[in-house]
Amino acid sequence: MVFVLDKHKKPLMPCTEKRARLLLERGRAVVHRMSPFTIRLKDRTAEESRFQPLRLKLDPGSRTTGFAVLREDTPNRSEVILLGEIHHKPSIKDGLDVRRNQRHSRRNRKTRYREPRFNNRHPEKCAVCGKNAQHGSRYCRPCEKAKNFVDNGHREGRLVPSLEARVNQTLSVVDKLTRWLPITAISTEHVKFDTQLMQNPDISGVEYQQGELFGYEVREYLLEKWGRKCAYCGKEGVPLEVEHVVPRNPKRGPRGTDRISNLTLACEECNKAKGNLQPEEWLEKLKQSKRKLDQVRAENLPKILRKLKEPLRDAALVNATRWVLYDRLKKTGLSVECGTGARTKYNRLKMGLPKTHYYDACCVGESTPENLAINQEYVQVWTALGRGTRKMCNTDKYGFPVSHRTRQKMYFGFTTGDLVMAEVPEGKYAGRWVGRVAVRASGYFDIKDGSGKRICQGISYRHIKLLQRADGWQYEKIRVEKGGSGGASSPGVNAGASGAA
Repeated sequence: MVFVLDKHKKPLMPCTEKRARLLLERGRAVVHRMSPFTIRLKDRTAEESRFQPLRLKLDPGSRTTGFAVLREDTPNRSEVILLGEIHHKPSIKDGLDVRRNQRHSRRNRKTRYREPRFNNRHPEKCAVCGKNAQHGSRYCRPCEKAKNFVDNGHREGRLVPSLEARVNQTLSVVDKLTRWLPITAISTEHVKFDTQLMQNPDISGVEYQQGELFGYEVREYLLEKWGRKCAYCGKEGVPLEVEHVVPRNPKRGPRGTDRISNLTLACEECNKAKGNLQPEEWLEKLKQSKRKLDQVRAENLPKILRKLKEPLRDAALVNATRWVLYDRLKKTGLSVECGTGARTKYNRLKMGLPKTHYYDACCVGESTPENLAINQEYVQVWTALGRGTRKMCNTDKYGFPVSHRTRQKMYFGFTTGDLVMAEVPEGKYAGRWVGRVAVRASGYFDIKDGSGKRICQGISYRHIKLLQRADGWQYEKIRVEKGGSGGASSPGVNAGASGAA
């Protein structure tokens, strides 16, 4: 699929690679962008074109967010025209911790004692009414006297930097797609796991619990938390059963409950071996056994008991950002539909699709039709790289300066991260190379591939041609994982296209 813009850079319906090639050969279009490949028509405007409804679907995740664009042909049939994944930038919290420690160390070395940063500052505005706050307080004088609020240190609408980055990266992709495609609606998975509902099944009534989604929330939560394998022996690829760690009908001792903090996953063999024994009793029995399997179980059981009450980290991160993401998606002016993780899994299993981020995105929400045509051969993988660093000098792991960074970022018309093509006439690296450039003041640059591995070095800027400026993202394509035995069909690449005719 190729993105298409009109002569005023407004989005049109996309076309196939073949159609784009013909338009370029006939002089009706020019290349607007190399990656992802986008063309701009010279003789067409959006007002003269016909459009079909396109829906953007999002499956937010802590590390990877899936997205898909569906063309809604009829209420019961849609065709997937784009599949993709957003790989979020990692180690944001670690980077902030390192920076904080280095600053603290530098202050101790260079200056007199000062109070920690967050103890000698106050917000400019009151956290309750928005007026000017008192010095040393988060509130103005009237609000502090009224005391009609609970001060839990939380500020409305504020996220920690690592979560804020995930939201911003998702919104950045939404903004790109709405500039390149005539999107008319958005669907997002609003909550991955309803943890409160799993703790108290009566919270939303019997109708929801006994409906067609009954049990999907709990099973999917346990599969994510325990890595889709038996918690006791570590077997994978076998049928797994929901196991009560503290049995509901024990021979002796307290009775277990159905709360999520008492559930794990076990294979049939381990489930029968444990029976209705208390975990402490079974652990003593396993320690006395000389079987290798029992020794593995004895090693894993204490880890299971420690992990039981730990929340699922990825689910907690997604749930923390869901309302902020929803509110910011509403500001796009498009209609926003919300769905749950249970609904997504139900739709995916009904269509027989594999478990991937982009297929999950296809199945988000009640708008998912009964018939879903998937004709894509490739998946767009967009990785957030960032736009460099603001460091003035490089430091070692202890925070001591090693070398100073240059203030100049552009050399001979290139900056680090630009997508370039090098045609080297002779020497060790003779040939054509395409990748990201790393610039030097000397004019001899290195070129790296998508994984960051250096593929050639010391190439003169005279042999390098700029393809696309760095924008903080890396765009790649991978093969689609085939599947579909239910309402989804995957007949291969569709030869037809709509839009730029």
